[in-house]
Amino acid sequence: MTTPLPQGFRAYATNLGIKDSSLDFVVVAADHECAASGLFTQSHFAGPSVRVSREHVKDLRARAVVVTSKNANVATGTQGLADAREIVARVATSLGAQPDDVLIAQTGVIGRLLPMDRIRSGLAALPSPLPSTDADVVAKAIMTTDTVHKIASAQAGAAMVVGVAKGVGMIEPNMATMISIILTDALVNPADLDAMFRRVVDRTFNAVSIDSDTSTSDTAIVLASGSAGPVDPIALEAALHEVALSLTKQVARDGEGATKLIEVCVDGATDDRQAKRVAKAIVNSPLVKTAVHGADPNWGRVAMAVGKCSDEAGIDEQRVVIRFGDQEVFPIQVDAEGLERLSAYMRGAEVRIHVSLGIAQGSATVWGCDLSDGYVRINADYTT
Repeated sequence: MTTPLPQGFRAYATNLGIKDSSLDFVVVAADHECAASGLFTQSHFAGPSVRVSREHVKDLRARAVVVTSKNANVATGTQGLADAREIVARVATSLGAQPDDVLIAQTGVIGRLLPMDRIRSGLAALPSPLPSTDADVVAKAIMTTDTVHKIASAQAGAAMVVGVAKGVGMIEPNMATMISIILTDALVNPADLDAMFRRVVDRTFNAVSIDSDTSTSDTAIVLASGSAGPVDPIALEAALHEVALSLTKQVARDGEGATKLIEVCVDGATDDRQAKRVAKAIVNSPLVKTAVHGADPNWGRVAMAVGKCSDEAGIDEQRVVIRFGDQEVFPIQVDAEGLERLSAYMRGAEVRIHVSLGIAQGSATVWGCDLSDGYVRINADYTT
């Protein structure tokens, strides 16, 4: 069973020979210019795709998104920037659009120029109109080391929201994460869509971490065609959040070498910012991640991760409560039988760590994964 694109969108995916014979190119386009928003990495090594898309989405309008995978086109100088602009211009010409109506995302190995001769040949054969309304094809075409394609959908009144994402490594977001494209046929004011998307990203894509490394190419884009007419703004934001949260968890669950999804909830913090900072310290800790991988209820590693947030005011050991699942492990001491129950719980596919700081009302939930030898092998051999 496939997931259809929302009304007003069509797509085309193919192989251009960027690295191998798998899908490595996709373009998704609306019938006309529509409301748009984009959030991107804050890396000082941000790739040309990020720089071009930032320019083109400033007016909160766009018509299409093009993604090339298997080569990030990062740290490639003026030639890399020229290549990204050329791809955008060629796609725009094929669509009968202006170049600044087209956004671009690129993902893969850093520091290598694109094989532009092969890309030009492939772009010359772009069909018009775009032939597909299958969102699954879009999700598959943006994959790199992903083991599964990632897709989610939700309803908002008469409108549909459909999102796809890729990303399993180099994920610790700063304004966005991985690559994600969310499409809706709701009619919405561009400024309202932008505000909604920023709130949603902060609670979802900005709350996932695989390995604490921020990508040079992080891109999250939303387009709204308007074909389904206006919908209740609260319902639309809820649907955007549902889709983004599903994609966030799918990314965390598919982390490179991962065997378990980790959810960390921190509450009782000074504010939400502090709660997220502490939660990220826990989910990013290699010692916590390896303990989860080994089903070892070593709550001392969680205490360590909380404690190392030494510049966060108000954290006091005497007020902190740590739980694995629903079982309190600190300050209440767990006996041998309780530890065995906890170990059994941690052998499951999902592990929840809950820390209450006992300061105020701030809270945040973040997601990540365990750390296995598979992660080392994937990344040790990545370019060879």
